[in-house]
Amino acid sequence: MFTGLIEGTGTLLRIERRGPDAAMVIEAGPEAGAFVLGESISVDGACLTVTSSSGRVFTADVSVETLTRTTLGRKVSGSRLNLEKALRLGDRLGGHLVTGHVDAVALFRDRKPEGRSVRLFFDSPPEIMRLVVEKGSIAINGVSLTVNGVSESGFDVNIVPHTMSHTTIGELRPGEEVNIETDLIGKYVEKMVRAWSSGAEKGSDGSRIDIDFLKKHGFT
Repeated sequence: MFTGLIEGTGTLLRIERRGPDAAMVIEAGPEAGAFVLGESISVDGACLTVTSSSGRVFTADVSVETLTRTTLGRKVSGSRLNLEKALRLGDRLGGHLVTGHVDAVALFRDRKPEGRSVRLFFDSPPEIMRLVVEKGSIAINGVSLTVNGVSESGFDVNIVPHTMSHTTIGELRPGEEVNIETDLIGKYVEKMVRAWSSGAEKGSDGSRIDIDFLKKHGFT
């Protein structure tokens, strides 16, 4: 489990193909500290496991599922990556609950300066847009962000100067792909509502929870 507060960036030294799988060899920045064999680390939003390390260089296996569902398989030597170590129990949750399980890949479309900040616009696959809500949380390449606006085809977020300078978000170019993870709580709420609405689950009085019920009681 992660928070989406990036601890530093790293550079991909090489990606080694091992049949259908791969291994990534990454050099982390000086702020990373030591790596522990077997620990989880978020690499551009995807949860990977450290399989070996030496100083600031570590290796992580990348499964077929991760190569298919994320942008990691298309990275090349020299690519910069956002890194975050797993959340410790008792740590402050400054971002939001991020699992490192990427839902889909979105396309960076454009940017627009707004004061000292920058608004970024993304085109997103329709199958995840039902889980993207205005002022909700979303992780882009592992960075915890707040959704500013939602359209039929995508969404936009506001990036403050600190995030621009401490992550790779500020380096995005139009047409570049990014890893997207929608809000974990929203996924469970959606599943619950779908089950109740279909009649799979009912309350003790036979009632169902649906969108109208949630609106009536101030949940949406």
